[in-house]
Amino acid sequence: MSDSEAVPQSLPLAGIRVFEIGTSVAAPYAGLILASLGAELVKVERPEGDDARHWGPPFWHGASSIFQVFNTNKRSVVVDLKDPAELARLKALIVETGDAVLQNMRPGQVEKYGLDAASLQAAKPELVYCNIGAFGATGPLKDKPGYDPLMQAFGGLMMMTGEEGRPPVRVGTSLIDMGTGMWCALGIVSALLQREKGGKGARIDTSLYETALAWMTYHSADFLSTGVPGRRNGSATRGIAPYQAYHCADGYLMVAAPNDRLFRKLAAALGHEEWAGDPRFADNPSRVQNLAALNALIEAILVTRSRGEWQAVLEAAGIPTTPTQTIDEVVVHPQTVALGMLQKTPDGRMDIFGLPMSFDGERPPLRNAAPALGADTEALLPTGKA
Repeated sequence: MSDSEAVPQSLPLAGIRVFEIGTSVAAPYAGLILASLGAELVKVERPEGDDARHWGPPFWHGASSIFQVFNTNKRSVVVDLKDPAELARLKALIVETGDAVLQNMRPGQVEKYGLDAASLQAAKPELVYCNIGAFGATGPLKDKPGYDPLMQAFGGLMMMTGEEGRPPVRVGTSLIDMGTGMWCALGIVSALLQREKGGKGARIDTSLYETALAWMTYHSADFLSTGVPGRRNGSATRGIAPYQAYHCADGYLMVAAPNDRLFRKLAAALGHEEWAGDPRFADNPSRVQNLAALNALIEAILVTRSRGEWQAVLEAAGIPTTPTQTIDEVVVHPQTVALGMLQKTPDGRMDIFGLPMSFDGERPPLRNAAPALGADTEALLPTGKA
């Protein structure tokens, strides 16, 4: 590794080597988390590279912007798995030096190449191994491939997003992929901790569909307790009112008054203390039941002034509120800047959001930008090595 890639020994996973045999988002995001926590992350790529390298425009310094943000702090080796000699070198490197493997190849591929958990753990029982599938390790759909939007659709999330009477809406980020990557990282860290206690590795199975189901938490509970499927609520949240974005003169303001005390403050701040005594709005269930009438009253007032003006009024009254910002507003906001979430790559060419956690007040550093394809192949898998 270069000096800019050196892992600070203070990071919790320093000294752990993880192999990422994956592409797209789920496995790379898991790898990103582990690498940011200090693991040496070896990204194993096909000769043509991770699919995400080509997911553009936009492209940013030689690869898509998507690839750049999901692959910082990693090393890249190119392996043609169809070449027996290259495959053998990879297996030997994993067995000799690896602590963990994570993979999201198409169903059956790791078994075909002998890179599956059973094969590698037979040679190294202490290896931690994590499978990321589409629909799960068992069941009638276990061999089907899948992508994030398919799981948002199949898991019910798209039918709970957006507004009633309009087409289904995908959540505007790779929520299922990234969530699955988080479960994968958590599973690997937990298995490494367990290994410290007992010396053996573990096989972890997670999937995009299981993540989609997990995100449906209270939506599934609502249905199972009532027998009635939920409905889409736009920016609002079922069962809480007022708790949504309202139209102001220059955009939308999110207002959260989820209890009677805050609703009384809101009514007073808007110049209508009498709302608190209206039987339609007397308590949260009543406000939910009469939400259309309540929203009409609130929005008729808020639309008369700007987001900033109303934010000042409501915050002075102690009501949680925030404007709905666009990304250009987000990245320059003083709170974003103060947190230091945007980290500059060592070469100074890119600013990328870092890990959303700090240890003793220090956010894990951005050690290197996403690697060029095969940048570390010769260092880690020299062709002369048996």
